Amino acid sequence: MTKQAASKLKIAGWVAIGAVAGALTTVQLQAVARNTLAPLPLEELQQLAAVFGMVKTDYVEPVDEKKLISDAISGMVASLDPHSQYFDKKSFKEFREGTSGRFVGVGIEITMEDGLVKVVSPIEDSPAFRAGLKSGDLITKIDDTAVKGLNINEAVKLMRGEPRTKVLLTVLRRDENRSFTVNITREEIKTVSVKSRTVEPGYAWVRVSQFQERTTEDFARKLEELYRADPNMKGLVLDLRNDPGGLLDAAVALSAVFLPENVTVVSTNGQLADSKFTYKAIPQHYLRRGGSDPVRRLTEATNGIYKRIPLVVLVNEGSASASEIVAGALQDHKRATIMGSQTFGKGSVQTVRPLGPDTGLKLTTARYYTPSGTSIQGKGIVPDVLVDETPDGNLFAALRTREADLNNSLGGAPHGGMTDAQRDAEQKREEAREAARKKLEEEARKAPGQRLVPEFGSEKDFQLQQALNQLKGRPVLVSKSLSVRTEEKKEN
Repeated sequence: MTKQAASKLKIAGWVAIGAVAGALTTVQLQAVARNTLAPLPLEELQQLAAVFGMVKTDYVEPVDEKKLISDAISGMVASLDPHSQYFDKKSFKEFREGTSGRFVGVGIEITMEDGLVKVVSPIEDSPAFRAGLKSGDLITKIDDTAVKGLNINEAVKLMRGEPRTKVLLTVLRRDENRSFTVNITREEIKTVSVKSRTVEPGYAWVRVSQFQERTTEDFARKLEELYRADPNMKGLVLDLRNDPGGLLDAAVALSAVFLPENVTVVSTNGQLADSKFTYKAIPQHYLRRGGSDPVRRLTEATNGIYKRIPLVVLVNEGSASASEIVAGALQDHKRATIMGSQTFGKGSVQTVRPLGPDTGLKLTTARYYTPSGTSIQGKGIVPDVLVDETPDGNLFAALRTREADLNNSLGGAPHGGMTDAQRDAEQKREEAREAARKKLEEEARKAPGQRLVPEFGSEKDFQLQQALNQLKGRPVLVSKSLSVRTEEKKEN
């Protein structure tokens, strides 16, 4: 590792990648003071101070000065692009929890159904698991608050809290035709972002749902288990569908599992000197605290099988940032066949700098590039083989938002500044969204409470079956309707 690289990693400290605000974002935590600011625009700052003074003295009701300043900072940063953000104390804490894979709560994976919180699965050995909550349970009240009318984020916030505090859940269990309450003590929950199984003799599936602190270790452990169960493995499917991103070091490490040592995984480029860097498939670029190297341990324990085994990577519109880095690296090095649909298209890096003990600024500072030097901002990774999510086509994919659909997206058309061609394309996409919404409502009425798209990794997972066909050299049912969206650039 060069002295320059070592210095950069020491300063950067911590890098994460992701899709949209509320999910995860490409970030570097830095505590380095910068003394190279350009001269400040004094006239504009005087206007800002004048407005602040007028609001404080003339507004109809007294205002909180600190909140005014916080909101002004938030508005300034949010106007830049969809991923830059000012973190107040609460949002900074939530952001850190999202990348650590740890949070304080009851320990359930949830969705919404008929306006209620539906338990998808209790996390093993969590308070909810020990309290006996089951998949399919419906939560109707959280303490004294009725769930009906809440969105999923509001429900999550009510169930989270401080360690050793209690929350009372009212639960409807339909298959037993009864309601009951359960008093659960919150505790720190560690989520598992990696799942795997042997699909059939010789072929395995491993899914990464998010790139977190423990993802590399968990990924290596799962692949070791798959190898021990079947040392003569013939092919592997890496499932990155709906993975919004996470930590960059985890993305580099997962790429290094399958790639030759020292090849380029991803590079970044921006105005600042420390935003220009090339990450390679070497331990120095993915180990965060030194110690043992799970990638090397895996390679030695499996006789390097994962460097050679035929590999298919599944992606879709929800695969973003860290997922796109892995898919792009494996595609450019011709190590895997990428299958599914075009990815989200988030190719920007955000640096998080603490502003105080509890607040911070997340600012877009660079773009990232695949090993061939291609920026995927606004375009994403285009699969080698386009495959629909069901035998009947991509039923609801049009409802998924991509980077190019976000207001002020980096490199996209500014609000109100689209060309005629861009307006026509957006009109067609909106028509496709409306058709997908009607289809969703129709299917939901036919099969209330049932999953409309098969669970990833299940026997009914159409894309997984096509990935297996690809590994076996059998015919693949490619999409007849999917098209590739190109990057939409600003008007000059």
